Amino acid sequence: MSGCLKPLLCLVAIAAGYWLWPVSELRHAPGILVATDPRQSLISPKSLPARAGFNLSAVAEYQLTARVLHSKRYWSGPSSDLVPVDLALGWGAMSDQAVLDRLEISQTNRFFFYEWQGAAPLDPLVMQSHASNVHVIAADDVVASVVSALHQGELVAMRGYLVNASTLDGGYWKTSLSRTDTGNGACELFYVTGINVVETAF
Repeated sequence: MSGCLKPLLCLVAIAAGYWLWPVSELRHAPGILVATDPRQSLISPKSLPARAGFNLSAVAEYQLTARVLHSKRYWSGPSSDLVPVDLALGWGAMSDQAVLDRLEISQTNRFFFYEWQGAAPLDPLVMQSHASNVHVIAADDVVASVVSALHQGELVAMRGYLVNASTLDGGYWKTSLSRTDTGNGACELFYVTGINVVETAF
């Protein structure tokens, strides 16, 4: 199964200026928009309804409010049936427009990347622990519709379960249970039961 990565790549500065966000991004005044960290409570594994040929086992209750840093739609492969959309999400300092204006953020192949020119805009360890690539499993069509309509810069509140997914042929996709890990397997596999776009900072 695909994993995820939150690498800290510093580009050599070859010209003055910062990377610019796409015009379609919803911009905000500088300052932290989401001060609260994600909340996770471990639970005894419990089965959830099977989806797209995958058996799902919930291992933690999970909820967060975060800024949408980027989103990526996947159209091919068995994992795209279960998780058609990945969301790159940020909270704390990674919800601050002043920091994000110094970064270029992208997603590809289930990985999340952020890059900068010159000096880092923030302690790399803070960036690493305040942003994540989330593989979203929508519990119903309402959740799926909201997820597909999200734009960069919006604030979104989500709740549900972190899950592990498995197939009869031995495939296995394991969620991260840490906000500080990096590399392959560092993403949250998030079965979302409730979602809403919010207007104010937290």
